[in-house]
Amino acid sequence: MILTKIFPFIDWMKGYNLKSFQVDALAGLTVALVLIPQSMAYAQLAGLPAYFGLYAAFLPPMIAALFGSSRQLATGPVAVVSLMSAASLQPLATAGSTEFIAYSILLALIVGIFQFSLGVLRLGLVVNFLSHPVVNGFTNAAAIIIASSQFSKFFGVYVDSAEHHYETMIRVAQAAMDYTHWPTLIYGVGAVTIMMVLKKINPKIPAVLVAVVITTLLSYFTGFNNDLRVPVDTIRMPELQPLISEFNHEIKVIKELGAERAERGRELEKILKEMNGHGPSLEAINLKGQIELLTAKMKQAQIHSADIRSRLRQLKFEKSQEGEQVAFFPKTAIPAGISTDQRTWRLKVGNSAIKTEDLLLMGGGAIVGKIPEGLPTLSLPKMEFNLILKLLPTAVIISLLGFMEAIAIAKAMAAKTGQKLDPNQELIGQGLANILGSFGSSYAVSGSFSRSAVNLQAGAMTGVSSVITSIVVVITLLFLTPLLYHLPQAVLAAVIMMAVIGLVNTRGFIHAWHAQKHDGIISIISFLVTLAFAPHLDKGIMVGVALSMGVFLYKSMRPVVAKLSMYKDGSLQSAEHHRLRGCRHIAVVRFDGALFFANASYLDEQIIKFRNEMPDMRYVLLDASGINDIDASGEEELALLVDRLHAAGYGFAVCNAKGPILAVLDRTHLFDKIGRENFYPDTKAAVADIVNKVHESPDLPSGGCKSCPLTKYLPQ
Repeated sequence: MILTKIFPFIDWMKGYNLKSFQVDALAGLTVALVLIPQSMAYAQLAGLPAYFGLYAAFLPPMIAALFGSSRQLATGPVAVVSLMSAASLQPLATAGSTEFIAYSILLALIVGIFQFSLGVLRLGLVVNFLSHPVVNGFTNAAAIIIASSQFSKFFGVYVDSAEHHYETMIRVAQAAMDYTHWPTLIYGVGAVTIMMVLKKINPKIPAVLVAVVITTLLSYFTGFNNDLRVPVDTIRMPELQPLISEFNHEIKVIKELGAERAERGRELEKILKEMNGHGPSLEAINLKGQIELLTAKMKQAQIHSADIRSRLRQLKFEKSQEGEQVAFFPKTAIPAGISTDQRTWRLKVGNSAIKTEDLLLMGGGAIVGKIPEGLPTLSLPKMEFNLILKLLPTAVIISLLGFMEAIAIAKAMAAKTGQKLDPNQELIGQGLANILGSFGSSYAVSGSFSRSAVNLQAGAMTGVSSVITSIVVVITLLFLTPLLYHLPQAVLAAVIMMAVIGLVNTRGFIHAWHAQKHDGIISIISFLVTLAFAPHLDKGIMVGVALSMGVFLYKSMRPVVAKLSMYKDGSLQSAEHHRLRGCRHIAVVRFDGALFFANASYLDEQIIKFRNEMPDMRYVLLDASGINDIDASGEEELALLVDRLHAAGYGFAVCNAKGPILAVLDRTHLFDKIGRENFYPDTKAAVADIVNKVHESPDLPSGGCKSCPLTKYLPQ
């Protein structure tokens, strides 16, 4: 039993045979055919080179299956986690850079440690802080952000990312209006068409793989990619050389300022450690000022370099060749009598300095290019304490969101297979997948809805299918990467767009609104905030969680306090909801919620309100069926309420009180203060007894209450 807890995969072996293995092997292969192109696409969404997706598809699927509780859950790169990983790291490093890659791997390790810790400590319920309306709003917004982030690859344009996603999309639209590479757009649209048509014909066909194979072959045979490296003097544009020199100067300034700021930061950190919490020193204040000044100068240089980069990207040339002599002329200034290839050539400009002797001119579309052969080197990610603290808030959100997605998928499949799930064991599996995956250069991963559905549909019986998937990825990394060289980037963009279509769920908003209007509003606000603040996706989650907690606290502080009267079926129901007439002399009150410090006074407020509404009131019956818990503040407030009612000459009784509540009242002697005779096991007995007491009282005017609403439907 203990062994199966540590190694859940031992349970797979019960009744496992060759036929089971054949089914699992086929399912694993089928999932791998979807996973390989998807993982490469998602890696680029995460701001990483495409082959890092294969690294993330190497260890995690196998580890998550071996140590998780779901036998069909397919773990690996997913869209939302990829986007959140990129968004959290963009302020710290340039996408695709060595630092960015190192930070992505470290983030996966932190996510894994957090998930593993929650699982070991049996704290899987923490995920409940992310309510379904919040997740629905966030996921819908994320799907739109993910899909629209691929537009630049569809149109074959290059732009710098802006502070907000919508600003980046405006830049993409402007760049596409200036120039669209039509073959790239055709490949993207063609890939989408292939996947949609095949999905309609037969969902079992690996549409993603078919689209990748067809477009890669077309790209190879048509020469879709046509890059050329040339020295600057082959471009007949006098103003180009000074423009490149100015750009290189700004890049150099940014690098120097960054190095100086890092040095000042280290000095400041050393001084703060030496101060050990004592008052601020002049040297520390001076260093902080220097760091802020250097940051401002860097920002200015970055804006200037971005402006020059944009101007360089907008340049378009045509090539002229006579024998071995090659020259490029601006499209708008081709000399008379010069024949050109009629092809548009553009300068590829990144975030690093441009080598004037080795300019990269693009005359075709973008492809995946060379993928390093072989498996990643297994090593512990480089850890920096300050960086870990910066990444921790995002890691927590990714951990919870990723696990919530994974467990929701696992539950949906378990409902079909009848398998028993352990959420805490699943957390351990997901955590280990991220931890061990980070040793193999993987970024953060989670359970995939689309690949899990493929796995289940293919008949997977155990996690052996995921082990087979990992083996196929290993074979691909060792031997098959050259086959992916000519895969168009636009096709990877199409794969992502098709994958996230399934995340769009407008019915979720309607469902939440119908359930509770405030849930619908929270879902919509989470959606709008996520869109508005993208790529800072954590803002949408945080606002949604804050609103959910606010509503929860408000409802806890203001629970339903209903005045009851007899319904036609002989039960006591809300007089307001069912429009029932109540007794003028007896107030039957039901408190729906725990009676604790935050709402204790609210019961008293409502009783006072009923007293004001019922001038002839003589007795209060508290229906305690809705009270599941009571703390010291609640008990104290109830005791004060009883004292005030008794002092004013009113009677007080309790019915339907649960055992734990009675135990608290007994320990605090409130049970005796109210009077043991004033506690009733059920409502009918309480009403019958209190009606007799009150209506036979000589104090009532006109000799009591004729045809009392509380006794109208009681059995005689």
